[in-house]
Amino acid sequence: MNNENWWTEIDGKEISQGDFLANCPVPIVPDSFDPTLEEVGLTIEERDVIIITQSCDLFNNKANLVALCPVYSLIEMELKIPRYTEKNAWEAVRQGRNEGLHMISSFNGPDQNKSSMVVDFRQIYSLPIAFLRNFAAKAGLRKRLNSPYLEHLAQSFARFFMRVGLPSSIKPFK
Repeated sequence: MNNENWWTEIDGKEISQGDFLANCPVPIVPDSFDPTLEEVGLTIEERDVIIITQSCDLFNNKANLVALCPVYSLIEMELKIPRYTEKNAWEAVRQGRNEGLHMISSFNGPDQNKSSMVVDFRQIYSLPIAFLRNFAAKAGLRKRLNSPYLEHLAQSFARFFMRVGLPSSIKPFK
C-alpha cells in the first residue's frame, strides 16, 4: 500500500486550515442554555480538533473567530454511536458516503485503516484567532494535514454544507 505521509510536523504560533490541535479547550453550551439568566452554565472541555477556516483568511487576519471540528478515533466514535460497529459502516465513511463525517489517516499513515480518525462536521466550535495562535505556540510540535488531503477535507466540508433538499423532484425514468 501507498504510505504517503498525510501529515507534516509543525511548530510555532501560525495556524492554518488542516492544523490538528490536541486537547484544545472548547466551550460547551448545555441544552438548557438560557441567556436571560444571570448566570450562564458553560463548561470547558478538551477536544481534539482540526481547523476548518480557510488558510488565506487566517493569514490575512480576515477571521476573528476560527472554525474547528472535532476529530475522533474510530473507537471513540463506536463508543459514542454504536451503529459504527456494524459491518461496512467505516467503509461508507471512508468512501465519503456518510454525510457529516470525513475520514483522515492516522499520523502513522493510511496502511492501518483501523487507526484512522474521523472529522465530525456536525459539530463546529469557534474560538478567537489570538487564543488559537497562543495555544498552538504553547503546544510545541503538532500536525498539519498535507495537500491534497487538506483540499479533500475542505471539499468534504463544503459538500456537507451545500446540500439542498428539494420539496419535489423529477420522476424517475422507467
